[in-house]
Amino acid sequence: MKEQIRVSTLVGRTLAKLGIGHVFGVVGSGNFDVTNTLMAQGIPYTAARHEGGAATMADAYTRMSGKVGVVTTHQGCGLSNAITGIGEAAKSRTPMIVLTADTQAAATRSNFKIDQDALARSVGAVAERIHSPATAIADTVRAFRTAVNERRTVVLSLPLDVQSGAAADEVGAVVVPQPAKIRPDAAAVEKLVALIGAAERPVFVAGRGGRGAREEILALARHAGALVATSAVASGLFNGDPHNLGISGGFSSPLTAEFISGADLIVGWGCTLNMWTMRHGRLISPGTNVVQIDVEDASLGANRPINLGVLGDSALTAADTLEALRGLQQEPAEKYRTEANALAIKQGSRWRDVETEDLSTATSIDPRVLTRELDSMLPSERIVAVDSGNFMGYPSQYLAVPDEFGFCFTQAFQAIGLGLYTAIGAALAQPHRLPVLGAGDGGFLMGISELETAVRLKLPLVCIVYNDAAYGAEVHHFAEHHTEAELDSVVFPDTDIAAIARGFGAEGVTVRTVADLAAVQPWLDSYRAGTQTKPLVIDAKIASDGGSWWLAEAFQGH
Repeated sequence: MKEQIRVSTLVGRTLAKLGIGHVFGVVGSGNFDVTNTLMAQGIPYTAARHEGGAATMADAYTRMSGKVGVVTTHQGCGLSNAITGIGEAAKSRTPMIVLTADTQAAATRSNFKIDQDALARSVGAVAERIHSPATAIADTVRAFRTAVNERRTVVLSLPLDVQSGAAADEVGAVVVPQPAKIRPDAAAVEKLVALIGAAERPVFVAGRGGRGAREEILALARHAGALVATSAVASGLFNGDPHNLGISGGFSSPLTAEFISGADLIVGWGCTLNMWTMRHGRLISPGTNVVQIDVEDASLGANRPINLGVLGDSALTAADTLEALRGLQQEPAEKYRTEANALAIKQGSRWRDVETEDLSTATSIDPRVLTRELDSMLPSERIVAVDSGNFMGYPSQYLAVPDEFGFCFTQAFQAIGLGLYTAIGAALAQPHRLPVLGAGDGGFLMGISELETAVRLKLPLVCIVYNDAAYGAEVHHFAEHHTEAELDSVVFPDTDIAAIARGFGAEGVTVRTVADLAAVQPWLDSYRAGTQTKPLVIDAKIASDGGSWWLAEAFQGH
């Protein structure tokens, strides 16, 4: 007879057997046993200070590690605290599991009673639950398969009465087959080849779904004469290619936008070509053919009309298309991949290489100057996380990253305050890289409780706080039509964030001028020596940019 164990223990062992990578959470009575089981099985656990922080840490960890991250919460209020982070993960199609306790079905008067399934579905997550001791393993495996194979964020509820029950320990039999990759239809490939052959100025834009297909997409681009670019979430994917335009969309430099809008064929590889990536469609010129490749039929043409939709894995589609194209055209076509274009791209595809007026004053530093200087100072082997706000284009475009696993962009929900959580999760996923956070003062203060988590973990994390003592996006967006008094709701007294950081046990420096950045060097020397165990918070008092270049683009979607 099989050993009988608690269902909560069985669920924890099953998830460990399935291969989850890291658990983040806040432990209460409802998730105490299952969390301890995961730890006992050797799964690393990070205790956050707030469930919202834990959820985004798990999201960022999953994106940057390639392993399934888990956030664990108490029933009811623990789950509701985490819901913004869960919403971000769900909208980003992060394959993550939210392992949450739930009240007993009969506890209709419990203070913790909420409709957890409806709450999960309301933000786009998949609601699953452990229904009974007899189905505990099957329910857990189903949740895991949905997360991995369908790229979904799954909320797995574990009711208190069920988790305290007993079930046979049959975890050893757990097997999850790997999903087969979708090969494109030959007729669709033939149509794509025809469009590529007819194009004179093709541009390939890769998104999240193209992150595993770098070499295949680049091989096709070189033969087709296409320039390459990425959406923000795939930034760094084509680093090293001389015809890499960088990020397409609101963050684009003027040169990048010019090249993309000049294309007569745009192909999205695992990229939905949404309003951010295509500047509300303005990067697509009249007469330009638009193609989308995706593994989900519902994504094809979801955001704009397309000339061709190809259902298929990006890597397989690129490989099949290249083979077919070579059958018609043995030698690579130059087209958009000229030496002159490569030189122009080298000189102007990144904003840090574009000459701009220095807006610094005696007491504040131009955010472009600040970020350009830090890009030169900080080690190149880094992983950059970005919060939301007027400042966000600066770390996204001025801080170079080594590859697509060097940039973590939790912006699908457009919630401010997720940046510090993102940086911590990303740091644990890529521990050999320097984690760097770009955040505004509003977002940083919103999530500052997790600075204690970074200190406790001894993370050598650099936090660049673009401090304009305001919710800057709102100030710049509304300033033209509102009086200064009417903006009081989004303007605050100056806060000494460096001093607050020191109170948490981090190091903090205040920067108003380029000369003040010298205070960062001792911390960097210690980091390079391998002895740095404290986060560094740079409280940068930034000069007004009058509204960043990407802000006007962003607010057109509001």
